[in-house]
Amino acid sequence: MARPRKPLLSPGRIVETARALVDAEGLAAVSTRRLAAELGVSGPSLYNHFRTKDEILEAVADSVSAQVDLSMFEDGRDWRTALHDWAVSYRAALRAHPNIVPVLARGPGRRPAALRLADAVYGAMADAGWPPAQATSIGALMRYFVMGSALGSFAGGFVTDMSAYDPADYPHLGQAHLLAERQDKIDERAFETGLAALLDGLAHQYEQVARTR
Repeated sequence: MARPRKPLLSPGRIVETARALVDAEGLAAVSTRRLAAELGVSGPSLYNHFRTKDEILEAVADSVSAQVDLSMFEDGRDWRTALHDWAVSYRAALRAHPNIVPVLARGPGRRPAALRLADAVYGAMADAGWPPAQATSIGALMRYFVMGSALGSFAGGFVTDMSAYDPADYPHLGQAHLLAERQDKIDERAFETGLAALLDGLAHQYEQVARTR
């Protein structure tokens, strides 16, 4: 039997192609027609694997969730260290695919990898002694913080044109034109500063929880 000229169509291949398209051009670029063209197949053939474009985007979102490391919740790290290391991995996955964050922000829905992520975080906090309601709040809090940090660059939002920062109007922004070229360092430092502050606050709450047990 002759070998097929093109790779067989599969859910994994569709998701990989859609993810690359989202990364390059954003959510609006994804359509079944465009995906079919990228894959070299007819449009209806996609419906053998996904019923709608939204299902494809959900699968793309879950493929990004699957990139987040969860091992820190299983290898004996204390709750604070585990949360820190997970947040770093979570942010790295989202920063690599920022255009899919709006889909992820809807919540886990029925996505398996996203549900495993939620289960791991909640389970680790509950096992560490956090009451159920607070364990839930911690998962939500960390999700808000990490997703917000992945949506865009703070430093990259400042233009490099010095004339945009007239000292008569903005007396404290004399160096703002330099921020964009240093955005990776600035954004990373801001993330770590915020994460440390969150964890410090949670550690203080944890001490209060421990005293009431």
